[in-house]
Amino acid sequence: MSGGGYAAVWRVRLTDGRDVVVKVGPPASARLLRYERGLVEAEGDYFRLVRSGAPGVPVPEVVHVGADWIATTLLPGTPLTEITDTTGVREQLGTAVAQLHRITGPHFGYTGDRPRADDWPTAYGRILEALLADAADWDVPLPPGIGELATRHAANLATVTRPALLHFDLWDGNVLAVDGRLTGLVDGERYLWGDPLLDLVSPALYHRIEDEPEHPFLRGYTAATGLVLDDAARTRLALYRVHLHTLMLAEGPSRGIPAGGERHVRLTGLLEDELRNL
Repeated sequence: MSGGGYAAVWRVRLTDGRDVVVKVGPPASARLLRYERGLVEAEGDYFRLVRSGAPGVPVPEVVHVGADWIATTLLPGTPLTEITDTTGVREQLGTAVAQLHRITGPHFGYTGDRPRADDWPTAYGRILEALLADAADWDVPLPPGIGELATRHAANLATVTRPALLHFDLWDGNVLAVDGRLTGLVDGERYLWGDPLLDLVSPALYHRIEDEPEHPFLRGYTAATGLVLDDAARTRLALYRVHLHTLMLAEGPSRGIPAGGERHVRLTGLLEDELRNL
C-alpha cells in the first residue's frame, strides 16, 4: 500500500479470512528525525486512545504491536487524495477532530524521551529545537529566527493550559471516505498533546485556514467547538505552520528529497512568509 514516506505498509489476508494492515517501521540502522523514535508503538497508543476516548471517530483497531511493526484492522474507504468532491467529508473531519480534542493528556508534547514539558510554551520550544538540530544534522538550510519564536510568543502559547490529543498529520492521504462519508483516520503515529489549533494546519496544507472562513473542515470544527479565530489564535496558527514547514524541510533528505529542490524552495518561501508575518 503506497502513499507514505516513513514505513512500509501491506494489506494482508490472514488464514482466518480477516484483512488487516501491517506496517513495518524503518530498520534500526536508519537515520531518523529526533521525534520519530518509537513511532510504531506510538501509533498503537494513539488508536487505543481514540477508540476508548472518542469511539465515534473511525480509527483502526490494533491487532498486534511488535518490536518494529504493527497490525491493525483494515478500514473501508479511499484517501481524499483520490476523491474529487471532498467538501462533505472535510466538514465531517472537522467534527471528528473536535471530538478527539476533548481527550486530555498527562503533559504537553510527545511521549517517551521525545520533546515534552509540563507547559505548552516549553514543549513547543523543545519541539522546534529538536527540528533545528535535525536540519543541522542533515545540512538543510533554514531561514533565521525560528529558534526564538517560543520565547517571543511565550505569553500567547501559555494561554493553552490543557494538553489535547492531536493527530497532527491530517493531510488528505490519511483521511478515508466512502460515498461522501468519513470512514477512517489513519497514520496516527505522530500524535502529541498540545494546542488544538495545531490540528488546523495540516488539513489546509499550504494554505492559511483562518483566511478561508468557508473551509469545510473549519466549518465542521467551529460548529462543534464554537472556536473564534481572534488575533491570538491567528498568531498561534502561524507558529504551528512554522513548525510544520520546518519539519517538512528537515525530513526531506531522509525521504530522498534533496535540499535546494522545488519542494524545498516552495516550503522555504512559505516559512519565510510566516516568519515575516510573526
